[in-house]
Amino acid sequence: MLDMRYRNIGISIFVLTALAARCLAAQTTDVIGALIDAAAPGSTITVPAGVYQGHLRITKGVVLDGHGAVTIDGGGEGTVVELLAPNTTLRGFTISGSGAGVDREPAGIRAETGPVVIEDNVVDDVLFGIDLRTAPDSIVRNNLVTSKHLEAGRRGDGIRLWWSHNCTIEDNSVHRSRDMVFWYSEGLHIRGNHVTDSRYGLHFMYSHDTTLEHNTLDGNSVGIYLMYSNRITVQDNVLVRNRGASGYGLGLKDCDDIVVRNNAMLANRVGIYIDNSPSSVDSNGLVEHNAVQYNEIGFLATPNTHNNDLTENAFIENEQQVAVHGKGDLAQNHFARDGRGNFWSDYAGFDLQGDGIGDLPYESRNLFESLLATDPNLRIFVNSPAQQAVEFAGRALPQLQPNPSFTDPSPLVQRPVSLAAGTSSRFNAAMGFVSLILLCVAGAGLWLGAERGLRRKEALS
Repeated sequence: MLDMRYRNIGISIFVLTALAARCLAAQTTDVIGALIDAAAPGSTITVPAGVYQGHLRITKGVVLDGHGAVTIDGGGEGTVVELLAPNTTLRGFTISGSGAGVDREPAGIRAETGPVVIEDNVVDDVLFGIDLRTAPDSIVRNNLVTSKHLEAGRRGDGIRLWWSHNCTIEDNSVHRSRDMVFWYSEGLHIRGNHVTDSRYGLHFMYSHDTTLEHNTLDGNSVGIYLMYSNRITVQDNVLVRNRGASGYGLGLKDCDDIVVRNNAMLANRVGIYIDNSPSSVDSNGLVEHNAVQYNEIGFLATPNTHNNDLTENAFIENEQQVAVHGKGDLAQNHFARDGRGNFWSDYAGFDLQGDGIGDLPYESRNLFESLLATDPNLRIFVNSPAQQAVEFAGRALPQLQPNPSFTDPSPLVQRPVSLAAGTSSRFNAAMGFVSLILLCVAGAGLWLGAERGLRRKEALS
């Protein structure tokens, strides 16, 4: 009888525990909604730690703080959190489980008014990450955004702005999304963001008067692509290993008055690509103090590209330093400014005057490269005996040499010092460290081999 009583008590405790866990797991966003309803506008609401199921619509300007201990799970349906009142702050939440259908573009967080502040959140397992629609003067800061496990073309955008002027997008990490894209949004400050394993790291469409600085675009199909956007400054960014079908570190299409300064373009398929930029007759582009290194093509442009000044850039060990996308040349651009051109790692000239400027111009008269311009499929023969044979024929028979596609009249004989050079020097230092380790390993192997040979000789004698 006593054993049966203890058994019943144990069963009761188990049932009560299970019911309590179920009640806790059944906590819904209605709890958060009630806290918002009871608060005055402008209040700071600290949401109790826990997991909340459902969707949240914030229609009052409050500060909602989860202190990193609150998860809102949308259950795989719709947009999880909607910000519908100006002067709203959403901070310290984990937002997950949006819908996956593209018809209504479900997002983790969507703001349809501004200004709002979205900061210190983790947005995971969502189609679109953070979506701002007509939300001017907003701040999106220090968020971690990851899309659903889908192919790149089926994912939503990690961070998207539509008609949202004067916003600051900074220190966000976006991983495995489609694009970080800005539509019809002007006066933006895009800085300190890190985008990896996505399609376009930063993509601009019809968005003007913006600064992009200190961003890292690593391992995407394209790093930064600007389209139909004017008066953009791109500076102090690192664009590395962007090697998709396009594979541009930086791409410009039909953009006016673009400044590209102090960036590092490393190991992309193409470091810088320009298509008809600037597009207006009275506009200019400036590309200066950039480190363009280890790319398949350092600088690629269409023949109609004009009015760009390239000065004091470092083109180092690219498979092809400069190329024309199609037939033609780049004569309408200037590869020097105020008597200073660019540094070319394959420059074979000299500086008798000691003024740091080569006495001979740098020209591209490479027969194989001219063939590449007409048939890009020939790139399969790069660094092969076939390429060497074609280049030898071009040197042996000057009449076969093509006209130069561009000329740098004032090549630099020493690499210019810039922030981009400092960035790439750290890249070089890492490669040098690896090389040193391999050299030490090889040296140790040779020493051990010699030591064993000496011992074998002593044993035989």
